Amino acid sequence: MKNILRKTFSGIDWLGLWLGMLALRLVLGWEFFDAGLEKFRGANWFADIQDKFPAPFNAVPPEISWQMATWFELVGGIALIIGLGTRFFGASLFILTIVATASVHWPGEWATLAELVRGYAITDQGQGNFKLPVIFMAMLLPLIFSGPGKLSLDHLIARRFLGRQHA
Repeated sequence: MKNILRKTFSGIDWLGLWLGMLALRLVLGWEFFDAGLEKFRGANWFADIQDKFPAPFNAVPPEISWQMATWFELVGGIALIIGLGTRFFGASLFILTIVATASVHWPGEWATLAELVRGYAITDQGQGNFKLPVIFMAMLLPLIFSGPGKLSLDHLIARRFLGRQHA
């Protein structure tokens, strides 16, 4: 029985290296790319919220912030999908998500933890809506710390050119 369990979990671990990280990359890549497309096609509204950006991001002109966010979401989304520069783009998008959470998704006012927790929702009803960005940040962490998985260009490059098994 012990040997069967060991083989079963070993097979699941093997699948996780191939499919688990791929699933994270595909979902996150699409979501960030889609957000970048919205910015690319839309008008810059960062000037309206620049005062809410945390330091040092509030010192960057809104036009530059808008372009940086747009292109990091577009290029980073594609990079996550194909698994290229995964740790770099994962960390970059994590930071971008922190800034977005602080400036757009965090509740404007809260005095108690109970009031803050009401903002852990997906809503536009004025109590914040930081649930989705928190989920995205949690999903980015395995990509940042463990890499993109085996179905990625990072893994192929590391194996082919660097002689390593893990990217």
